[in-house]
Amino acid sequence: MATPTTTIRIPDELKARLAKLAEQEGTSTHSLILDAIAEKADALERRQSFHAEARERYERYLENGEAIPWDEMRDYLRRRVRGESIAPPRARRLDD
Repeated sequence: MATPTTTIRIPDELKARLAKLAEQEGTSTHSLILDAIAEKADALERRQSFHAEARERYERYLENGEAIPWDEMRDYLRRRVRGESIAPPRARRLDD
């Protein structure tokens, strides 16, 4: 299958930097650029997914009013980091 071609304009200074980096890494400038674009696309997809999940969780909170107080979650996380095996805190209505 043929790969479509896209033309981009790269300032001379950036082109020189990329060529130098590609040489140091033992790869081509083309591969370096493709990797950079893929990394950026991955990062943007992760950010969008994170924001979508945050919106969903916030909507769920607005519907049921349940959440985990930060002090309880922080304590749980600290204990897990220390290697303790404990049950996670449960969400509940915060106005109770």
